[in-house]
Amino acid sequence: MKTNIRQLSIAFMLLASSLFACNGLQAGDAASLALPPIYDESADGSKQIADALALAGKDGKRVLLQFGANWCPWCHKLHALFDSDKDIAALLKRDYVVVLIDVNKGHNGQTDAKYGKPTKLGLPVIVVLDADGKQLTTKDSGELEEGKHHSPEKVLAFLKKWSPQTKA
Repeated sequence: MKTNIRQLSIAFMLLASSLFACNGLQAGDAASLALPPIYDESADGSKQIADALALAGKDGKRVLLQFGANWCPWCHKLHALFDSDKDIAALLKRDYVVVLIDVNKGHNGQTDAKYGKPTKLGLPVIVVLDADGKQLTTKDSGELEEGKHHSPEKVLAFLKKWSPQTKA
């Protein structure tokens, strides 16, 4: 029997799909399984935020919470944009303390609830706090998307709008 690569690929995708369905994984999980973790799945979100607020108060910054999960491809895309775009990275470094809050399988549910359950909007979702911990805004990151990625221009405009350097 002669088998070509296309047939093997189709067979593999069908097998992987059935395995994911049996294990309760969602569409898109196959691609994200190979992604390195960016969220600490054992971290206490409230402690992460308390530590970030201490730094923000000392340095005159805002706190940017990114709620997400390691299996979420869009979380990885946003995180990568934060690192790779020089203007965004510089603004974040100057004006924000960034905290990645893991919410996989209900983890940090109390922290999610404290900020109005922003994860109901989907993942990732962004919450900006002032240095005193007051919630200034919540942003559905889907509004920052453009095609299959986040728009650097939209993300930069959002960050500038909520920067402590911006005069109201």
